[in-house]
Amino acid sequence: MKYEEKVQELGYVIEPVKLEFGKFVQGARSGNLIFTSGQVPIWNGKEIKGKVGKDLTVEEAYEAAKYCTLNNLKVIKTLAGSLDNVVRIVKVFGMVNAAPGFDNTPAVINGCSDLLRELFGDAGKHARSAVGMVIPLNFAVEIEMIVEVE
Repeated sequence: MKYEEKVQELGYVIEPVKLEFGKFVQGARSGNLIFTSGQVPIWNGKEIKGKVGKDLTVEEAYEAAKYCTLNNLKVIKTLAGSLDNVVRIVKVFGMVNAAPGFDNTPAVINGCSDLLRELFGDAGKHARSAVGMVIPLNFAVEIEMIVEVE
């Protein structure tokens, strides 16, 4: 099954986006690699904000990571023309808005990793970082990616 079909089967609509975003672009392509800017959890009019471990549970932040991933896929589709052109998800850099003492950032970023593996199978297996930090505008999670495309 092609990736575009799989996305639709899972009930997601991934539309191309405007790449220009203030003083930066949401993604850039260099040869066969796409580098996305950090994407935040805004999906279908819902925003997930707050510190994980204080305002949000791991489960809520896991969902936020999925939203970030879907927004990354919009950027990738815009730059690659189709998600079917994805060869491999190379790297995920996951940032979690962690409350003091919260150290389970991998469980949060698993929301991204699980979705990528579900959508892309073996091509969705990736290198990854999952770190805690302060994220602008109090978003719960921010994720950027490096993806190889045809």
